[in-house]
Amino acid sequence: MNMMIRDVPKSERPRERMIRDGAQSLSNQDLIALLLGSGTKTESVINLAAHVLKHFDGLRLLKEASVKELQDIKGIGEAKAVTLKAALELGKRVQQSTFEDRYTIRSPEDVANYMMEEMRHLTQEHFVCLYLNTKNHVIHKQTIFIGSLNASIVHPREIFKEAFRYSAASIVCLHNHPSGEVAPSHEDMEVTKRLVQCGKMLGIDLLDHVIIGDQRFCSLKEKGYL
Repeated sequence: MNMMIRDVPKSERPRERMIRDGAQSLSNQDLIALLLGSGTKTESVINLAAHVLKHFDGLRLLKEASVKELQDIKGIGEAKAVTLKAALELGKRVQQSTFEDRYTIRSPEDVANYMMEEMRHLTQEHFVCLYLNTKNHVIHKQTIFIGSLNASIVHPREIFKEAFRYSAASIVCLHNHPSGEVAPSHEDMEVTKRLVQCGKMLGIDLLDHVIIGDQRFCSLKEKGYL
């Protein structure tokens, strides 16, 4: 049943419940509904929020969605898409600032601790880069691409462009194996060798390439591939 927001008792609407009980009391659907602000002529904002979550299969893929991808959902125009994207980006920046002020990469274990919970449940392979300063503090994190790892797809240009943008001294690369296994494939090794060579030419070291599984990880540096 597509109950419109005006049909919901005022005390049970997301805005009023947030004021009364706090943001933690709201579901993901409620929070998205608050950001959207309104539904359409035929669909409530609560239902529209549900469609957003269903379209992206939850928050994991939603957080990487572009404005254009958000607009692919019926009822999401440019204004709503921009508002959602701004909120998602702000959340990412808050999370990063919490770690970046104090998080230092000294070992593969540090890399795994930093990224394990974010990456171990992903259903597709994500190739992520951590950009470090001269003190090995994380200054930026970027998902470079999503999909099966392939040397022709993981282009050094995209990786090192971000390094120059943030004046990074070094890089740590990661990708996940949805299977949970962490043994490096031939493609993993080829991509690593290519990035090491490019980094040497540019003066930006690739410190490690870490494969994330389910509560397990593999360092290609420790395996001798760097």
